Amino acid sequence: MKSRSGLLVICLGLAACQGSNPYVATSNPLPPAPPQAATTFDRSAYPAPPRDYGRYRSWAWLNGRLPPGTAWADSAQVAEAVSNALDQRGLRPLHDNRPADLLVSADLHLETRLRQVRDDYGYGGGYYGGGYGGYNRYGSGYGLYNTVPVIRTYQVQVVVVRIDLFDASTGEPVWSASAETSNQGRQSERADAIREAVEKAMSAYPPS
Repeated sequence: MKSRSGLLVICLGLAACQGSNPYVATSNPLPPAPPQAATTFDRSAYPAPPRDYGRYRSWAWLNGRLPPGTAWADSAQVAEAVSNALDQRGLRPLHDNRPADLLVSADLHLETRLRQVRDDYGYGGGYYGGGYGGYNRYGSGYGLYNTVPVIRTYQVQVVVVRIDLFDASTGEPVWSASAETSNQGRQSERADAIREAVEKAMSAYPPS
């Protein structure tokens, strides 16, 4: 009798499990896409392709203007230094009406820099006396080898050369760099200083 009762309970439990589930999954349809979604391309959703610097072969001055001259160096000196640096990197100037691959802008100006030097001044006399206190090189006192560092700060003027390259077809900036050199020296030495600064600025072109 007990076994029949247990079997009846199991059958009733199975019947209850096979009943309808009161929780029914429902979902709403997605809203339709806006009409412009089919024709709009979002460039920000994709990484920019790497720039092919090898396709740049020619250049011209931006807006047809040479670099401005200064009291330190004239425009022709800066233009010659930039032109030589570009030529060494396979970029040829265009002097006719053909469109160039790159537009070049260069600027030269003076800036002030702060420099610091450290001077060590020694105190004390000889090995076995003199100086400030101390009776010999091994005893107490300041002795010969003590120093008091002095930091001196002064201003210097440097010449800063900045070069900017732009894609001629899009106007987008392609590359930019600057370098500086001392403004000291005779007039005959300034051309070498400008060439050195321009070469330093162009040393990283094209980027690897």
